[in-house]
Amino acid sequence: MHTLWLAEIGADDLELVGGKAASLGELTGAGLPVPSAFVVTAGTYRSFIEETGIEEALFEAVDVDSDDSGALAEAAERAQELILSTEVPASVREDVLAAYDELGDGAVAVRSSATAEDLPDASFAGQQDTYLNVSRTDLLDRVKECWASLFTQRAIYYRTEQGFAHDAVDIAVVVQEMVDAEKSGVCFTSHPSTGAPTAIVEAAWGLGEAVVSGTVSPDNYVIDRESGEVDDVTVAEKRVMCVRGEDGRTVERSVPDEKRDEQVLDEDELRRLVDLGEAVEAHYDCPQDVEWALRDDEVYLLQSRPITTIDDAVAGGASGATADGGAMQSQTDDVRLSGIGSSPGTASGAVRIVRKLDNLDKVEQGDIIVTEMTTPDMVPAMKRAAGIVTDQGGMTSHAAIVSRELGVPAVVGTDDATGRLRDGQPVTIDGDMGTVEVGEPDESAAEPAESSEPAEPASPVKPMTGTEVKVNVSIPEAAERAAATGADGVGLLRIEHMILSTDKTPTRYVEDHGERAYVEEIVEGVRGVAEAFYPRPVRVRTLDAPSDEFRQLQGGEDEPAEHNPMLGYRGVRRSLDRPDEFELELRAFARLYELGYDNVELMIPLVTDAEDVLRAKSLMQAAGIDPEKRDWGVMVETPASALCIEELCDTGIDFASFGTNDLTQYTLAVDRNNTNVAGRFDELHPAVLDLMARVIGTCRERGVATSICGQAASKPEMVQFLVDEGVSSISANIDAVRDVQHEVKRVEQRLLLESVR
Repeated sequence: MHTLWLAEIGADDLELVGGKAASLGELTGAGLPVPSAFVVTAGTYRSFIEETGIEEALFEAVDVDSDDSGALAEAAERAQELILSTEVPASVREDVLAAYDELGDGAVAVRSSATAEDLPDASFAGQQDTYLNVSRTDLLDRVKECWASLFTQRAIYYRTEQGFAHDAVDIAVVVQEMVDAEKSGVCFTSHPSTGAPTAIVEAAWGLGEAVVSGTVSPDNYVIDRESGEVDDVTVAEKRVMCVRGEDGRTVERSVPDEKRDEQVLDEDELRRLVDLGEAVEAHYDCPQDVEWALRDDEVYLLQSRPITTIDDAVAGGASGATADGGAMQSQTDDVRLSGIGSSPGTASGAVRIVRKLDNLDKVEQGDIIVTEMTTPDMVPAMKRAAGIVTDQGGMTSHAAIVSRELGVPAVVGTDDATGRLRDGQPVTIDGDMGTVEVGEPDESAAEPAESSEPAEPASPVKPMTGTEVKVNVSIPEAAERAAATGADGVGLLRIEHMILSTDKTPTRYVEDHGERAYVEEIVEGVRGVAEAFYPRPVRVRTLDAPSDEFRQLQGGEDEPAEHNPMLGYRGVRRSLDRPDEFELELRAFARLYELGYDNVELMIPLVTDAEDVLRAKSLMQAAGIDPEKRDWGVMVETPASALCIEELCDTGIDFASFGTNDLTQYTLAVDRNNTNVAGRFDELHPAVLDLMARVIGTCRERGVATSICGQAASKPEMVQFLVDEGVSSISANIDAVRDVQHEVKRVEQRLLLESVR
């Protein structure tokens, strides 16, 4: 037989029907309320791949290095294609449809049940697929899709990490009466971090898919099982719910206004759920994560799995102590790591440890990237991530800067996140407080994370200021979000992210693709930002990446190994030492001017004296750029350039822009990415301010514009100082533009009043 009913199976039938089905059968046998269901056995899947002749090809396809993201993607695509394109044998089709007819003619839930799933030491939760509101017509297709979900990239990777051989794991499929739930959710029978006798219940309107997927913020109830008291109730605003649509499919609907802030469960329902949870825990003799649904005042158990997140050390130490209700789903009372909150907002998701560049494809939408430090070629994965955590870095590190521009919460400088967190582990990060917690958030306390949607300012009125307020853009992908701030232009657009995101050094890229392709990479990256801001100016900095970033790329073995790359082969030094490569950058600028983007301005980084600037100017002219017709300038990032500002002005520059991140670290001898001394990094140090004042005063005398594009531009104290000194423009981070506009206006009004008194 290809099918079995729940009443025929139990916990001992794991190999026959998989973890989920075995658990449901066990609950059914214990007399607990489980909706009727039959199971398409794991043996049916095995006979399907054997009898149709795809078994050998299937397991050959997934025999790859799971850390090789390209190979992993190809393996998943090939394996799933083999299953989905193969016809189900007639005998299987007949048995499955006959069982469905015996179950009834209503909609069913089709749920994967792998033989390595819902185990005490590895839940494999979410690795395989579930389909709701399935009709008879689509049943066999959904069964095949469940089989195919055994070979998603995530499932292949997770099995490899857990040490499960692919050919040793089979998959069954549960076909279960669909409970058209009025209320649904999850019940943790014990505290999911400490194991203490604290039940935590989540509840929302409609089908449970909204809760499990995180679509809705559910109500949260914390119950002390020993006293029976409800310690805490958090009623969330429930904006959406999942329901069965008219065509039988699951759809999202808005929750009626009167129910959005209404408590989902009453005391009787809550008590019944806790009692059922205790019965399930007692039956299995271990804490359980139970999914439930409520229809017509009847409670149904849809799934139960062991809680695998309980920390043995915490649980052992908590004996006799009460776990405070803390938050739900989730262990927010257990702060595991702390660092620097470098990009605001909170986010929850599964940990994805990224140790090398070919790990990036395992990062899926909504995951939390955990790495030693991000690099420009990680940006595509950072865009998919819900949050970023790094071992190293400070407020001005790559991770911090790019995360802020993308609107992704980030915690940097945790020291050992990559060592203490596990791949797939659920965590919540707080980019304001700088904390990383195991589990998902207390919805009553968590603020929604900033999104990567356009950052329309909260205040609709843009203040009129004499000092221009611009915006920093690290990556072209942030252009629309940056333009939506209403900034007067871009004070800093970095070229290196466009180049390093190719995963090749400039030399290797040109070798592999040619000079024209290299120029086009830069043109297309800058063009998107220039277009979004036109006719507002976009100031583009030429290549300024330290050698350690180049060494991680293809061709990086030819880059110098430097003890301190921040003081080494970067900026204009590299450009002048490699004039052929620099010429390609300059040709990109010339091409942009030909295309009509006269709002693009060229900025040269890390100059130390007039000789640097004159040599760069000569190369500009050789590339067809007329310095008399185009706006160009330099970064003032070294004490030498600040002290030589008169000579720099004499070279013909149109502007000088402070890079306070480097200027501060070079003036104070503080490595801003070294967590041991990061606390001594202070852009408002009198020595730094004195250098800046000298530059602004000299430039005003010489008719040269001045600006700032470093992290410090977002600080009110720095804004006050700069406007007082007469700076021409201030370029702030995306999320700080409107605040800086208002601060500039306030200072200008004060200066105006003082001048007339």
